[in-house]
Amino acid sequence: MKVCGKVFKYGDNVDTDVIIPARYLNTSDEKELAMHCMEDIDLNFSKNVQEGDIIVAKKNFGCGSSREHAPIAIKASGISCVISSSFARIFYRNAINIGLPIIECDEAVQEIDEGDEVLVDFLTGIIKNITKNKEFKGDAFPSFMQEIINSGGLIKKIKQEFK
Repeated sequence: MKVCGKVFKYGDNVDTDVIIPARYLNTSDEKELAMHCMEDIDLNFSKNVQEGDIIVAKKNFGCGSSREHAPIAIKASGISCVISSSFARIFYRNAINIGLPIIECDEAVQEIDEGDEVLVDFLTGIIKNITKNKEFKGDAFPSFMQEIINSGGLIKKIKQEFK
């Protein structure tokens, strides 16, 4: 699986309260969550994000509470992938469980800028910055995790297996 999109770039320690503020946790409607995704750190994110775009962030992305609302809001906003130097452990697990592709690669994070166009190949872990004509090697997922993401998340994969 490959994705390509324009980059929204953020710094260290982007926590789940910034990804989806607690005042919106009274809904599980994905479209509504997407409308408020990242608004406390980037007020225009939901207006500017396009289907397929990519978030790039420095270390410890998704720290904070364990809410699944955060990766759901990101995925529902149209983001096709999050690239980070490192992810908070619970966010990493929640992202895989809901089918949001994520990849760790510190070198890519350091070299990619806001607005760059980036191509990510999840099978190989290769990240190409098309804008700057640079290539990086991220951590590819094991095949079982790729199957979960390709199915749209863990629950969807399990349902497919029992059909």
